[in-house]
Amino acid sequence: MTSRCAGFDGFGEGHCGWVKYLGLHKWGQLSQTVTLEHKRLHSPPAETRHRGTLETPGRMGWVALLLILWAVPLCEAGKILVYPIDGSHWLNMRILVEALHARGHEITVLRSSTSWYVTEHSPHYTSITIEQQKRQNLEDQDFMSSFLTRSMEIRRNRGSIWAFIEFYKNLFNMIRENQVVVAKFVVTIFENKSLIKQLTDAGYDLFLTDPAFPGGVMLAHYLKLPTVFNVRWIFNGDAHFAIAPSPLSFVPQLCSQFTDKMDFVQRLSNVCYHCILIYMLHFVSNPPYQAVCDRYFGPGVDVMSLMQGADMWLMRTDFIFDFPRPSMPNVVYIGGFQVEPSNALPLDLEEFVESSGEHGVIIMTLGTLLGDLGPEKSEMFAAAFAALPQKVIWRHLGQKPDSLGNNTRLLHVLYSIQG
Repeated sequence: MTSRCAGFDGFGEGHCGWVKYLGLHKWGQLSQTVTLEHKRLHSPPAETRHRGTLETPGRMGWVALLLILWAVPLCEAGKILVYPIDGSHWLNMRILVEALHARGHEITVLRSSTSWYVTEHSPHYTSITIEQQKRQNLEDQDFMSSFLTRSMEIRRNRGSIWAFIEFYKNLFNMIRENQVVVAKFVVTIFENKSLIKQLTDAGYDLFLTDPAFPGGVMLAHYLKLPTVFNVRWIFNGDAHFAIAPSPLSFVPQLCSQFTDKMDFVQRLSNVCYHCILIYMLHFVSNPPYQAVCDRYFGPGVDVMSLMQGADMWLMRTDFIFDFPRPSMPNVVYIGGFQVEPSNALPLDLEEFVESSGEHGVIIMTLGTLLGDLGPEKSEMFAAAFAALPQKVIWRHLGQKPDSLGNNTRLLHVLYSIQG
């Protein structure tokens, strides 16, 4: 993350002031000043040059010290308002928040009262908690468990047209319900005049948000703040499709499972997947937000156009992992920014991993939103893992399955998440 931030000066002041907020623009001025002062101190006055008079080294040292002290207040710290998304999205956002805090910036995080992971108290930011009557279904363990169970049942009949329809029907219902809750949450913020006044009077320099659920996109527009996205997905799929040309002949769509090398039939299928996501945008995801835009911003404004107006997109991927595709100048690829130097495993876990031999280790996790599939499905997974030659590390929060094999170790928290 630090190396990426250090490279922002190449974008200049036009890209929402990141260079200014990180204090890099003043370092350019400082470098020029030091160079000029160095030349002056090493060039004696014209009337004394013929005598070879030089300034004493002591004076140069004092000037250098003064320049260093002068540079300290020039590294301006900004005030940044953060509107995150919970779950694994917050684990990514938290890394940026901590990095910005380490650079001296003042961070304020908006969080809902139902949040799982965004804590109210932190040494890295000040939080503003907003009451939310109904939690998002993505924050509901029971809902996500039933959704995943239903999805698995549908996938058993994969290949039939009815399974295809049922899969997207199940997905669209989950997404539609969540978008409605997010839109209502944004309305709650807009209608809280004291909160809006507090946010306006605070004088924030920048708005940092994850647009997967675009409540933060609308709030940034409402507050008229420069906007930076920490993004991989938006509310209708891959974020690239919103910001850059994405030819369907070699850019695979979400859920297609294609590569960039597609034959004619696969390209036709890719167009079909794209049409499904276009349908999701206009008839599933966007309607709740469009109602908010019409109410508070007037006609002619929609969430997609607000997204496309963002100043910078910090894209959580990299072409090491992704297929070649067109991009845009205000897209900065930060894939792998979560990577940290590895730490030693606990001794018992280290011995378990090393005992895998040539077969290796499988990591099983359902992400941050699910830790248990229920007793029946857990027994099925445990029995399947027991038949494998590999060692299995399984993040599991439910009761221990009876069919658990000796090659499987259950953990409540994976160490990468814990750190």
